[in-house]
Amino acid sequence: MKHLLFIATFALLIGCNENKKQEVPLNEVEETAMTYDTFGEKISDDGVLSKSEIIEKYNSLQLGDTVAVKFSSEVKEVCQNKGCWMRLDLGENEAMVKFKDYGFFMPKDIAGQEVIVDGVAFVEEMSVEDQRHFAEDAGKTKEEIEAITEPKRTLSFISSGVLIPTTVTGEAEKQ
Repeated sequence: MKHLLFIATFALLIGCNENKKQEVPLNEVEETAMTYDTFGEKISDDGVLSKSEIIEKYNSLQLGDTVAVKFSSEVKEVCQNKGCWMRLDLGENEAMVKFKDYGFFMPKDIAGQEVIVDGVAFVEEMSVEDQRHFAEDAGKTKEEIEAITEPKRTLSFISSGVLIPTTVTGEAEKQ
C-alpha cells in the first residue's frame, strides 16, 4: 500500500513538473501576422468570404444584380499590357476583376497568388468585342481571338481595393 501511495505521489509530481515545462511566459509567445501590399483604397482582411461563399453569392445573382463583398481567391491571369484587369479562380468559373475608376493596376506577375478583393460583384453579358479585347490583352493568339464568336455570361467584379499577401511575420508579444 505504501508503494502505491509513493508511486501515485511520484506520478503527480512528475505530471506537475511536465506542465510547468510547457508553460511559456506571455512575453515569449510568438504571434503571426499577415502583411500585405495594398492596391487602390486601403482595405482590411476582416470579413473575407471564401471561394465557396463567393461562388454561392454569384450563383444567386441575375443580370443587373449587384452585391458589395470582399473575397479571397487565386489569380488565374493578369492583363499583360498594364495590369488593368485580372481573372480570379472560382472553380469551374472565374471572376473578371476590373478596378474602380481605372484608378490602379496590378503587378503583371501575380498569377497563381492568392489575393483579397473588396468591391462590387455582378453578372453581365460580355460582348464578343470585349472578350476579344481582353483575349488580346492576355496575349492570346490570333486564332484564339478569332474563335470568340458569341457573347457570354460573365461573373464580374469592380474592385475598390486589393490586398496581396507578402509575408507572415512573427513578433514577440509585448506586455
